[in-house]
Amino acid sequence: MITKILVVDDETDLEVLIKQKFRRQIREKEFDFVFAVNGADALEKLSHHADVDIVLSDINMPVMDGLTLLAKLGDISPMIKAVIVSAYGDMDNIRSAMNKGAFDFICKPVNFEDLELTVRKTIKQVAQIKETIHAIKENNILKMYVDESVLKYMNSHEFEQTLMSNEIIEATVVFIDICGFTSITESEDANTVVTMLNRYFDIMVKGIIAQNGYVDKFIGDAVMAVFKGEYQADRAVDAALAVRQEIEKISDHLPNLTFKPKVSIGINTGELISGNIGSSSLKRLDYTVIGDVVNTAQRLQSAAKPGQIVFSEKVYQTVKESFKCKPVGEIEFKNKSRPVMIYEVME
Repeated sequence: MITKILVVDDETDLEVLIKQKFRRQIREKEFDFVFAVNGADALEKLSHHADVDIVLSDINMPVMDGLTLLAKLGDISPMIKAVIVSAYGDMDNIRSAMNKGAFDFICKPVNFEDLELTVRKTIKQVAQIKETIHAIKENNILKMYVDESVLKYMNSHEFEQTLMSNEIIEATVVFIDICGFTSITESEDANTVVTMLNRYFDIMVKGIIAQNGYVDKFIGDAVMAVFKGEYQADRAVDAALAVRQEIEKISDHLPNLTFKPKVSIGINTGELISGNIGSSSLKRLDYTVIGDVVNTAQRLQSAAKPGQIVFSEKVYQTVKESFKCKPVGEIEFKNKSRPVMIYEVME
């Protein structure tokens, strides 16, 4: 993936040196450099290059110096990371740059090996911020530590616009329910119930993530997972099989009974609406998928017996060459004009 870097320096010789020293990275489309001669020129360049990830800036420049530019970068895009490249390497300048949000500081004359290492370290930091935001949006990780720039971005209009964008996607939905767990909640104390449920959920989550799926939500004692991309239905079935196998190894000895959990699983695939559903006024939004495919997957799970993994005709046609399957029969679904043929996967 190409990284766009804005170099801000009134010494035009630096532009020539950078193009020479990084010619391989430029040729291989690893780095893409944009050049500006002062802070004001840099702001103008940023207005035309919104995809800049890193700014390398001198301090002492005419019109607008690097420290003034640094103070303005956060207002333009909190995602940008800035590295100061200056001959003024005294502690006052370094502290001033860091206090204004600089990610790092390099002294002139420039050691280009050190510069490349610093650029690559900065690229990793930017990538981590982007991954964090992506994880929040995808709802893979609900709570995490994020730095100030991410929090500022999350409160920005741009992030709000991103969150409110919706799309139609092709995905496979899996519902996994723990059979008979309701009776445990009625007979055991809260700590026991929560500890058991979290242990079962942890097994499910590991099986889902192992097949590159993500948990969309926890619903009572059930999990809803989504798989996207290539071989999504196959990966969903593999995850279901792994979860079933691991759950059935468990035997919990309680004061009044021994609970051997089983799961019932429903799988469906097709077009879904993906977006943030909820109340924007309450600031409570759930990035999720909705539609008939989701509803049918949940009904398939409800129709499945303990230990059974069932799916729709469309899933069957996709995975039948990869797994041993058999027809279960036709069942009536609410709001469906005709019975639906369902199948199950065997060991």
